[in-house]
Amino acid sequence: MDLKDSMYYIPARRQPKRKRVAIYARVSSNTKDQLRSLANQVSALTQKVSLVEDWRLVDIYIDVASAKEKLKREEFNRLIVDCRNKKVTIVLTKSVSRFGRDTIEALETVRLLKELKVRIIFEKENINTLDSTGEVLITIMASLAQQESESISKNVTMGLRYRYQEGQVFVNHKKFLGYTVDEEGQLVINPKQSWIIKRIFKEYLEGKGTGIIARELMEDKVPTATGLLKWTTNDINRIIANEKYMGDALLQKTYTVDCLTKKRIPNDGSIPQYYIEDNHEAIVSKEIYNLAQKEKARRSNLYSGKKKKRRLYQGKFALSGFTQCGKCADIFRRTTWTYKGKKTYVWRCVTRVEKLCECESRTITEEDLHQIIVEAINQYMANKSEAEKNIELIIRDVLDKKYDEPFDDIEEELHQLQKKLLDNLSDETHDQIVDKLEAMRKVKQDILVKNASREEKRKRLADIKAFLKSAHTDIEEYEESLVTRLVKNIVIHDEKVEVELKTGDTIEVMQ
Repeated sequence: MDLKDSMYYIPARRQPKRKRVAIYARVSSNTKDQLRSLANQVSALTQKVSLVEDWRLVDIYIDVASAKEKLKREEFNRLIVDCRNKKVTIVLTKSVSRFGRDTIEALETVRLLKELKVRIIFEKENINTLDSTGEVLITIMASLAQQESESISKNVTMGLRYRYQEGQVFVNHKKFLGYTVDEEGQLVINPKQSWIIKRIFKEYLEGKGTGIIARELMEDKVPTATGLLKWTTNDINRIIANEKYMGDALLQKTYTVDCLTKKRIPNDGSIPQYYIEDNHEAIVSKEIYNLAQKEKARRSNLYSGKKKKRRLYQGKFALSGFTQCGKCADIFRRTTWTYKGKKTYVWRCVTRVEKLCECESRTITEEDLHQIIVEAINQYMANKSEAEKNIELIIRDVLDKKYDEPFDDIEEELHQLQKKLLDNLSDETHDQIVDKLEAMRKVKQDILVKNASREEKRKRLADIKAFLKSAHTDIEEYEESLVTRLVKNIVIHDEKVEVELKTGDTIEVMQ
């Protein structure tokens, strides 16, 4: 192209395209040291970006979570999305160990971002993933980081097991309802929460179902361990089954099978467990706890009727579970009849409801059943002085503590077997000792439950005796709490109803 003498050519100047840089930083927990480390990471990387003329910082992505907890790495996932959307061209991070969960994930992420033409720069290792040697280096460094993580995991596991052997108990007390820890890290009762545990055990042993207990706790706005007002049946079941509420501690209930995924599974005997008795102050007595376990087993194995059909424990009402049919011995269940828009609550034999031809027992209205129970209790109270004497005789002649079965000899034998087991960990007799230990523990547990049942009967009879002394007039209205307190079983026949009280007395009411 020719130009006139008075003209000059001014070439176009290419404007440098600034690269969009993102910083990714991560620490494994929110302790002061870790947060200080996080601040240092971000500060150093931010300064590095400011020193490069054609770099522009577009965002900072921070995760405070273990790199192995993939679902919790929200910022990491957001970074990947932004890279896909071309918002980022360079990712700057401290090191390989801060970036990927393991070798496989680190390489997969590097290759993914490489396809998107996004460069990852690892400052500590001085690796640039778009360089020719980048992937080789990242493979080596990620592998080393993974080996270090596995080594740390093994050391932590060994340390925990050593502490278990020493009887040291570690509990996440922030999510442990009823307990907190003192200055020495020992479990101590939290009086602001312990009443909730006592209430749950009490209501469970009174016959309430776990669903009812959960619903009533929500109605009363009682908070869970996390401060939420939502309770589930699983929450109640976990509390009932937790031995720590009676002061004991079973260690290593679960264990980690893979240090990379951190997957934990229930310990089915694959690794040793450690049981510590009287490790800390109990919220409920061992008697109450053992009775709750006995009741839990009973509810899980409910069979009724001549054919011993398995029934699901309801516990919705005071009469649920122990109101029986006089013809087929199956349980009665509360149902609703609706006629011309009017609802009537009735109790019917479950066999009759399911298969009419197999049982011809009658249906009884809830109002009539309640009235019969009130009448039975009033009949029992008609001769209070004799009833009180009978209760005293039962406590003295049958339930006196001197008749409780001792287990000191069993304790001593268990101690000797335990010592023998530790001295013969690899011996051929190991399995035999383990079997004998388990058998002896079952014997001890049976004795504890039997003694706990006797103690519960003593308390129950003492409670009924106190009720008799305080009741000066006949009962006029049906009360669920009173039925739970006094009535053990009800059998409905065609012309009468048998009401068995917890004193052992049976009252017949004709109808």
